[in-house]
Amino acid sequence: MDRVNSEGVSRDRLRYALLDRLTVQRARSRDSCLLCRSRGVNEAGLCGVCWALLEDDELTLATKWVSGQGPDPKS
Repeated sequence: MDRVNSEGVSRDRLRYALLDRLTVQRARSRDSCLLCRSRGVNEAGLCGVCWALLEDDELTLATKWVSGQGPDPKS
């Protein structure tokens, strides 16, 4: 699945977005999903629909946000 809304992050850039603290914080403060720009985002900046469609490696990164860890400090 690519992005639903052309204003969202393209799917191939989602991994990078989830590693960027500022990008995720902006999505959360705007309450706007990184991929589709829907309202009602979680700590990773994703709505429930986009969360359900994550691939394994994306889910691993997003889960770090939800658990309170955020991105890798090295990133």
